[in-house]
Amino acid sequence: MTDTPSPREGTRTTEASQALIAGAGASAALSVVLFGSFMDLLDATIVTVAAPAMAQDLGAGDAQIQWTIAAYTLALGAGLITGGRLGDQYGRKRLFLIGLAGFMVTSALCALAAGPGMLIGMRAGQGLTAGIMVPQVFGIIRASFAPGERAKAFGAYGAVQGLASVAGPLLGGLLVDADLFGLGWRTIFWINVPVSIVALVLGAKVLPESRSDSTARLDLRGALLAATGILLLLLPIIQTGTWGWTWASYALLAAGVIVFAIFLAHERRLTGRGDEPVFDPALLRIRAFTVGLTASLLFFGGIGASFLTLSIYLQNGTGRTAWETGLVILPYALGSIITSGLGVALAARAGRTLLIAGSLTVAASQLVLWFIVKDGGDPGYWLLALALLIGGLGLGLAAPILVNVVLAGVPGRDAGAAGGVLSTVNQIGGAAGIAVLGTIFFTTVAGSPALPDYGHALGIVLIASAVLYLVTALVMLALPKAAVEHVPGQSRDGGASEVV
Repeated sequence: MTDTPSPREGTRTTEASQALIAGAGASAALSVVLFGSFMDLLDATIVTVAAPAMAQDLGAGDAQIQWTIAAYTLALGAGLITGGRLGDQYGRKRLFLIGLAGFMVTSALCALAAGPGMLIGMRAGQGLTAGIMVPQVFGIIRASFAPGERAKAFGAYGAVQGLASVAGPLLGGLLVDADLFGLGWRTIFWINVPVSIVALVLGAKVLPESRSDSTARLDLRGALLAATGILLLLLPIIQTGTWGWTWASYALLAAGVIVFAIFLAHERRLTGRGDEPVFDPALLRIRAFTVGLTASLLFFGGIGASFLTLSIYLQNGTGRTAWETGLVILPYALGSIITSGLGVALAARAGRTLLIAGSLTVAASQLVLWFIVKDGGDPGYWLLALALLIGGLGLGLAAPILVNVVLAGVPGRDAGAAGGVLSTVNQIGGAAGIAVLGTIFFTTVAGSPALPDYGHALGIVLIASAVLYLVTALVMLALPKAAVEHVPGQSRDGGASEVV
């Protein structure tokens, strides 16, 4: 995630926050915000393993399962930049606690969902509240730690992200199979409630308050236009299996394009009069940034869909339990942890090379996985684990440094805004991938002449995903050669912007 400070930001902290610089207070503040970021990534991954159980219990159709996952990532992406701006204006501690409280409430409502419609709506609510909470993390870390100590704090953040990527599939499988109190999959949401309560109580006591000196108004209209345009484009794709391609589907796609045109015109108008838009269209004139948007959209477009379709294949196609599915997916997370440190260490010298190598490695893993599942039988744990380990190694090389390589071609004054947009595009890519590749998977399964052939359907998705990552590697050839490290606090006027 990326902290997106407002233009001309001058962070001011209260006396309480100054007292927290160093010592136990800063450590306690760090623990609270790390709890929040851990729950965000956990909820983005844990549902994938639980999806088959949720579908069976709620009678959800294929499109509804896609929406259960895509609604979270889409709402999160729509809320990130707006959430960051709200924190700049009204206080990052305040917005973090509001977002955390909302995340807790929507998690409980997800657990209480009586049908797929309610679950999808509450998942979108979870994503929106996470979009309020997550952007505050970096500002709070800056307010809590002296400059020399921030590197350790951000290192802890990275470690927590790695832990969440491992814990998500394992915890999801464990909770579903354990069926605590007969709640089944609902425990994956209930677990957020007590953790959130503890974090809220501690956060109210130990978090520092900080905000921006900027008095510019929030571009709420721009945020709503962007979210509406994305929804209009994704809706007919995800609903293809239910609706087919009718005149209404094409009308929705056309409406999405029109809304995006209105969005860009609105943002240009705001920029022209000196206000602060959600997205500055001038960034599109920077070649590295436009290439980076494309690369991010493609790269993250294959990840969520691959895990969703793989999880359904493993449970519905090979008869594995949710826990066994988590164990199969575990090597992917471990592989990403192994190479992520190497990627970050070498990014300043060979960032573009690492990105291309990572994309090609992910493509290779998809082809290996296709080769072992294409015959329709159960290939066994170790073959699956090997293919997924390869994919994780590729992900670790590319994902942690992609934003900073892109920002190497962006002027420092625009780094904060560009980083925020890129983080948002990552989420949109994930939702779009689930829409397109998920639809291919479910359509293929539904078209099986007799029993559903999950192996064949997964194989088609894997081939499509491998091609996607090959194309991504080609696009990455146009990125800057090396990553750039931005100094915390950069503004549009020439200070530093933190992008992690």
